[in-house]
Amino acid sequence: MSEANSSYVARIGATAGLVWHVLNENGPLNLSQIIKKVDRPRDEVMQAIGWLAREDKLIFSEQGRARYVALKEKAVA
Repeated sequence: MSEANSSYVARIGATAGLVWHVLNENGPLNLSQIIKKVDRPRDEVMQAIGWLAREDKLIFSEQGRARYVALKEKAVA
């Protein structure tokens, strides 16, 4: 893995940690709310959400046109 690639992967991992903390503190949020609260580039936040989803840490739900994301242990039925 190149140094640039390694750096980018590390940034996505760090952003995944920020997303996890935001969801842990706030409960389910829609994608726009997560991006605003994490305050990182949209693409990076979306990749971080994918990272957490791949680790099976998230639950996705839809309410109307909004898609919500929650931590599995914080999900509301």
